[in-house]
Amino acid sequence: MKGRSLAELSAGLRGREFSSVELTRHLLGRVAAAQPTLNALVCITADLALAQAQAADREIAAGRAGPLTGVPIIHKDIFCTDGVQTSCGSRMLAGFIAPYDATVVAKLRSAGMVMLGKANMDEFAMGSSNETSFFGPVRNPWDLARVPGGSSGGSAAAVAARLAPAATATDTGGSIRQPAALCGVTGIKPTYGRVSRYGMIAFASSLDQGGIITVSAEDAAIILGAMAGFDPRDSTSVDRPVPDYRTALDRPVAGLRIGLLKEFFEKGLEPDIERHVRAALEVYRRLGAVVKEVSLPSIGLSVPAYYVVAPAECSSNLARFDGVRFGHRCQDPRDLADLYRRSRGEGFGAEVKRRIITGTYVLSAGYYDAYYLKAQRVRQLIATDFERAFAEVDVIMGPTTPTTAFELGAKTADPVTMYLNDIYTIGANLAGLPAMSIPCGFAAGLPVGLQLIGPHFSEERLLGAAHAYQRETDWHRRVPPGYE
Repeated sequence: MKGRSLAELSAGLRGREFSSVELTRHLLGRVAAAQPTLNALVCITADLALAQAQAADREIAAGRAGPLTGVPIIHKDIFCTDGVQTSCGSRMLAGFIAPYDATVVAKLRSAGMVMLGKANMDEFAMGSSNETSFFGPVRNPWDLARVPGGSSGGSAAAVAARLAPAATATDTGGSIRQPAALCGVTGIKPTYGRVSRYGMIAFASSLDQGGIITVSAEDAAIILGAMAGFDPRDSTSVDRPVPDYRTALDRPVAGLRIGLLKEFFEKGLEPDIERHVRAALEVYRRLGAVVKEVSLPSIGLSVPAYYVVAPAECSSNLARFDGVRFGHRCQDPRDLADLYRRSRGEGFGAEVKRRIITGTYVLSAGYYDAYYLKAQRVRQLIATDFERAFAEVDVIMGPTTPTTAFELGAKTADPVTMYLNDIYTIGANLAGLPAMSIPCGFAAGLPVGLQLIGPHFSEERLLGAAHAYQRETDWHRRVPPGYE
């Protein structure tokens, strides 16, 4: 069981090499041992996991097992889980027990997966380092003094430390790809609308997208096939058939047209990261792919556009947490205004308050046209740039992050510097495109991520290209020292 990928664990379960109960007990032991240092989870559902594992073993014995039956998973604490705490990493929802499953959770449970617990995260998914969580920061298993990235840092750290073969995650401006890069694992953000957002607590509704963090592209393909699909309960869900992502993995990459994004290599990129990314592109060239430079003239505007659109939607979505209907309620309020003021003041952390205030400002009378409407126009420019680029190439590649994992506390005092850590990932969210990050090397002992971006609904292409690279390299199989 030790060190196996999800695909290998699935094969071992079906081959009766071990049972789901044995596998689950093994991973629960790893979780318990790692939790005091990594802080990757906010709750561990041991009893539920063992009950689900026992049910999975019965399905396997009866010959009714699918590829995910009995395989453990950790869910990001932004997904509602029936009967289990869903906190979004916030005091505002600490102790909230969801009365239903998010669609993603329900689909994976139906596929036979076993939930080990809920992953720690930046509060309401607002952060790039997993330091804004009410439950304390997550630590990077490659260096406990460094961040794992955010907001899905708990998911990425758990998979990197092999506490679980997979973890659900969400991506609003890079929150799957950035922590995947900093922790040396594989993460995919599907096309907006490909995976249901029902039961996924909203941060910025036009940007949020659920996805998965795994060891390999093959593992991601297996799980994405079970997660994706139309959901009538989500008005943004796209009614489009879901391909068999796993069978498409072995398509050759010879002739694949790869766009090297010019703007990602101009300034701010650490030299060691550039070196590893360019070396990865040489692997693709050797496999027969064609690499050419492409340009997205408006991509430099993605960060300012995002930090108008996302806070505006955050301000609207989080208005419901008022101490009356949802969330934390202050003690002994004097009147209704005091109830609102203290409940929200006590329940939300500093970063969430910062974004709510920013969003309320840009939506206010006299500023809507000057800021929010202008940001939406810039968003369209970025989407148009991507369309032009994909007329020339099949996939765009470049670095996922400008730096490797930085030290805990290094950027908390400067929000703008923190926001710039997502500079390479935000564009795909603004355009609603699928994108993923895969490990491509190490710089000073810390993982480096290669980002792949494709046209809408090109997840097959991205997963196939990532799988081709991972068959030629072993970066994705590297495990942090002490977690082997």
